[in-house]
Amino acid sequence: MKIYFLTLLLFLSACSEQKTLVKYDGKVLLETKCASCHNLDMPPTLSKDEVAPPMMAVAFHVRSFVEPTNESQRISKAIEFVVDYVENPSLEKSFCDRESLQHYGLMPSQKENVTTGELKAIASYMFKHFTQENLTQIQKDKAAFDTLPKGEKLALKYKCIGCHKMNVDTVGPSLVSIEKRYKTDEKSISFSIKNGSSMKWNRGVMPAFKQLNQEELQTLSEWVLKSK
Repeated sequence: MKIYFLTLLLFLSACSEQKTLVKYDGKVLLETKCASCHNLDMPPTLSKDEVAPPMMAVAFHVRSFVEPTNESQRISKAIEFVVDYVENPSLEKSFCDRESLQHYGLMPSQKENVTTGELKAIASYMFKHFTQENLTQIQKDKAAFDTLPKGEKLALKYKCIGCHKMNVDTVGPSLVSIEKRYKTDEKSISFSIKNGSSMKWNRGVMPAFKQLNQEELQTLSEWVLKSK
């Protein structure tokens, strides 16, 4: 009987802990609780007016400086450090160099702003997201994006590719279909992009993209006619 109750208690404890972990979304919490002070970009956008170090720098720094008993504990120890430091910050605990401490100052305790459970979720997400592997991939993607024609960059920025594939008609006509119909009629394409259209292709309504300026409209329209 005692073994049964012990097993039941362990099971309920595990379920409770699992529910607590599932309850929090580390990404959302990071954006809502931390972004007012820490830049979350990767690589970070630096500013003279920043009041705290970029979150990527924090994650990289803590991960490097914690001292686990063995390497498999590095992330769990890093999470423990973040929780403890954010709740009870001190100069003695800080891994920051003297110059950074002078620049940013000591972080005020956030006990009143974030719970321990939320902090664990934030820290867990930090060390999964801000990694060298993710940074390298982002830099590769950015380098590839930078080589694209200006029109294609705009098509990606405004998510035109979501409805207009290159060779296949889906939600909207393919870019090849548009080019075949309009050939050199850039003005008609610009007008449809800016003002939207309805049933021109028997494919429903295209929303208006009035936020594009004239230069963007021209660049995007020219790219559509040369995209095949």
